[in-house]
Amino acid sequence: MKIGAPKETYDGENRVAMTPESAIQIQKLGHDCVIEAGAGAQAGFSDKDYKEAGVEVVKTAVALWKAADVVVKVRQPDVTETRRMREGQTLISFFNPAANDKMMESAAKKGTNVIAMEMVPRISRAQKMDALSSMANIAGYRAVIEAGNNFGRFFTGQVTAAGKVPPAKVLVIGAGVAGLAAIGTATSLGAITYAFDVRPEVAEQIESMGAEFVFLEFEESSQDSAATGGYAAPSSPEFREKQLEKFREMAPDIDIAICTALIPNREAPELWTEDMVAAMKPGSVIVDLAAEKGGNCKLTVMDQKIVTDNGVTIVGYTDFPSRMGAQASTLYSNNIRHMLTDLTPEKDGVIQHDMEDDVIRGATVTYDKEVTYPPPPPKVAAIAAAPKKEKPKELTAEEKRAQEVAEFKQQTKTQVTLIAVGAAVLLAVGLAAPASFMQHFIVFVLAVFVGFQVIWGVAHSLHTPLMAVTNAISSIIILGALTQIWSGSGLVILLAALSVFMTGINIFGGFLVTRRMLAMFQKS
Repeated sequence: MKIGAPKETYDGENRVAMTPESAIQIQKLGHDCVIEAGAGAQAGFSDKDYKEAGVEVVKTAVALWKAADVVVKVRQPDVTETRRMREGQTLISFFNPAANDKMMESAAKKGTNVIAMEMVPRISRAQKMDALSSMANIAGYRAVIEAGNNFGRFFTGQVTAAGKVPPAKVLVIGAGVAGLAAIGTATSLGAITYAFDVRPEVAEQIESMGAEFVFLEFEESSQDSAATGGYAAPSSPEFREKQLEKFREMAPDIDIAICTALIPNREAPELWTEDMVAAMKPGSVIVDLAAEKGGNCKLTVMDQKIVTDNGVTIVGYTDFPSRMGAQASTLYSNNIRHMLTDLTPEKDGVIQHDMEDDVIRGATVTYDKEVTYPPPPPKVAAIAAAPKKEKPKELTAEEKRAQEVAEFKQQTKTQVTLIAVGAAVLLAVGLAAPASFMQHFIVFVLAVFVGFQVIWGVAHSLHTPLMAVTNAISSIIILGALTQIWSGSGLVILLAALSVFMTGINIFGGFLVTRRMLAMFQKS
C-alpha cells in the first residue's frame, strides 16, 4: 500500500509525519512511500533527501491524497483535507476526537478509518507509539530553554571577581513526561529545582533527577495513577486549596515556574493565580505548557508572550515541539512507523486493522463507517495498581524496648540451637573419624562459619567490591593445590588441578572486577 505524508497546512507548523529515515523503515514493511513536495522543508528534510530514500515526491496535496492508501499527518485535518478523504483510506494523525464530533462523523460517513495518535493507550507495549509523550518530552525541554531565553540571569550560581550570581530557583508543576523533561533540563543547567505533583508515587523519580519534591501535608488518599491511565486524577477542593496555599508560600522565592499540569480531554486546572504572579520578583518567568487548554496560570494568553505590570514574563506558546521541527519530526515519524508496524504484522505491505488489539482499538476513532470513540479500557493496565499500604503503627519507647528484647532472645535461641546441633554433629563425626581428619575438618567448619557470618552481615551494595577483593585473596588455595599436584595419587592430582583452574578464575576475575570498579571513578 502507499503511505503518504502531505505538507502540514496549519500556520507555523514545522513538523512532518514522515522523515527519509522513517520512510526507509516503512518500505521494509512492504509499503511504498509518497510525500508532497516541500512537506519536510521546515524540518530540514529536502525533496532530494526523500528521493534518495526511495520516496515518490508529488507536486500537490490533491495528488497526494488521491495516491495514498494511508495518509499520515501531524495536525488534525482541516475542512479541505476532510473533503479529500475517501472510502477505504486510513488516516493516522492527531485528531482531538473529544472536541471533534463533526469531523469524526464526516470521516465515518465517508468510510475513512481514523487512528488518533493522542488516543494510543498508555500500556508498556504501546510506549513506542506514544506520540503525546514524545512531543511532551520536547515541550518540557524547550520550555526551560524558552524560560532561560527570557530570564535575565544564569541558571547556575557563580562566584566571580565581578560579583556573586545566585542560582535560579525553578518550580515545575506536574511531573509527567513534560515535567520530568523540564526537571532534567533545569537541573543540568545548574538551577535549584523544585517539583510538585499530586501523585506521590512520582516523588522518587523527581528526587532521582536531582530536584526536590514539594511535599504537601494533607490527609487525602491520592488515587493511584494506574487507575487513570498514568495521568493524575482530579483533586478535591480541599486538596486544591492546600496546594494553592503552598504555591503562595513559594511564589516570592521562585524565579521560573514551568506549568505542565494537563489531563487530555480536560480543561487545564488553574494552579498559579493572579496573586501568585504579583508576589513574584521582577524578571521572573512563567512558561505555561497548558495554554492550549486555558492554562495553569490565570494570566496566560494562548500563543503569546506577555509581561505583567510587576515585570513577570508569561509565555503561553503552544507550538514548542514545532519550534524544534527536526527533532520533533524524527520522534513523531518513529511513532507513526511503529504504528504501521503493528498494522502490518506480516510485513507484506497489507494493512490489517485488528480491532481486537488493545493498541489499535484504543487509538481508532472511526472504523468501517462507524464512530468507535470513546474506546473501551485496555485489557492490560499501564502499570499495576500499587496495593494500599497501611501506615505502620508508632511504637512507644516501652514497646520498642520490649520488641528489641524479644528479637534478641529469639536470635540467642537460634544461635544456641545451631551451636548445639553443630557440636553434636562434630562429636558424632569425631567418634568415627581419625584424629588427623578431625583437625582439618574442624578448621574447615570454623572457616565456613566465620566466612558465613562475615559475608552475611555485609550490605548488598558492598557485595561486589567485597567479593572482588576476597576472590583475589583466594590465591592461597593455589599454594595448597600446588603442594599436592605432584603426589602419586591420580585422584589427588585431578582435584588439585581443578582447584588451580577454578581458583585462577576467581583471582583474575576478582582483579578484573576491582579494576572495572576503580575505572568508574576515574575521569575519561
